[in-house]
Amino acid sequence: MKTLQEYLEEQVNERLQQIVLSGSRGGGPSKVKIRPVELKGRVYYQASAAEGTKIFHKNYTKDELITYVTEALGHDFSQMQATGQTLDGTVLVSKKGKMTIKTKSHPAAKPVQMMAHNRVKQYILKEDTPVPFLVDLGVMNTKGKVISQKYDKFRQINRFLEFIEDILPKLPKEREVTILDFGCGKSYLTFAMYYYLKELKGYDVNIIGLDLKTDVIENCNRLAAGYGYEKLHFFQGDIADYEGVSSVDMVVTLHACDTATDHALAKAVEWGAKVILSVPCCQHELNRQIKNDTLAPILKYGILKERMAALITDGIRANLLESKGYDVQLLEFIDMEHTPKNLLIRAVKTGKNRDTKVIADTMEALNVRPTLERLLYQSGEMGEEV
Repeated sequence: MKTLQEYLEEQVNERLQQIVLSGSRGGGPSKVKIRPVELKGRVYYQASAAEGTKIFHKNYTKDELITYVTEALGHDFSQMQATGQTLDGTVLVSKKGKMTIKTKSHPAAKPVQMMAHNRVKQYILKEDTPVPFLVDLGVMNTKGKVISQKYDKFRQINRFLEFIEDILPKLPKEREVTILDFGCGKSYLTFAMYYYLKELKGYDVNIIGLDLKTDVIENCNRLAAGYGYEKLHFFQGDIADYEGVSSVDMVVTLHACDTATDHALAKAVEWGAKVILSVPCCQHELNRQIKNDTLAPILKYGILKERMAALITDGIRANLLESKGYDVQLLEFIDMEHTPKNLLIRAVKTGKNRDTKVIADTMEALNVRPTLERLLYQSGEMGEEV
């Protein structure tokens, strides 16, 4: 016969539909209903306790819920009813504390449609499936369980891979694909790109990570060698001066500070990159330049000026890339609650250059001349080259 712990370990998972605790022993809620919900992309179990006319909610992880239910049946309730897609169960507790557990397995019926905000997110990199680089980088444990403090990073990695999944048709599969990651840092996403494209999708990729920190580069090269990632290499260097390749298929630049993003975007255009993925950071340049009499009453507030300058910077960058033959989207990278730097510029080369007059007029009206404009149009005004 299964113990309560063993039964709950089997019953409590994403296939659980509901648990009801009843038979109150007094002094607390008369009934508690429990159901799985999704919060921040992770499965939790929401307990709704009825006390008189009031309902109180509390969310638990699986382990926390098992502890809560075990203690509740030991002190507060005498009965538990559970239903799931493939397993149902009943637990009865006698006045002397004897516990009777009855379970019934059954074929899965049509899955119950959860409310949209409660659906379990299906990630590209699966939970509970160990991925070596995620283990070594501290995102997962050896069993594939995501470390709670790193769950936002896990979501970020998967969100980034979704952006890559969308542009896979733009990457050739008949030859080696060269990808450059400027400002790769600890390289969570660089390793994820290689793993996803090479191991999961079968692309022949050559990925180069570039960063200024020597110790970080050394550690990343050590990890790549340990995994047998023969075409994943990391080098110490500056974005503006890198000349290691003459052409690339995709350029990635995440959180390159201020004008470092502009240098990376200009390099990508120079190399004719088919895809550019960029998450800009610390857009200070236009904050120092921007001036407009009509907007002066708003720009006098420092925090508003800073935010407006950052948004205008990325809007101008998008238009400048369009002027060089790219189809550009500004997308949300991760939720605002995790970081204010949540815009991703995704540019796909079409070869169809767009007119620069409107964006040139906008820059003139705002009294700004960003670095990217100077880098892309070094020989003269934009209108002369388009």
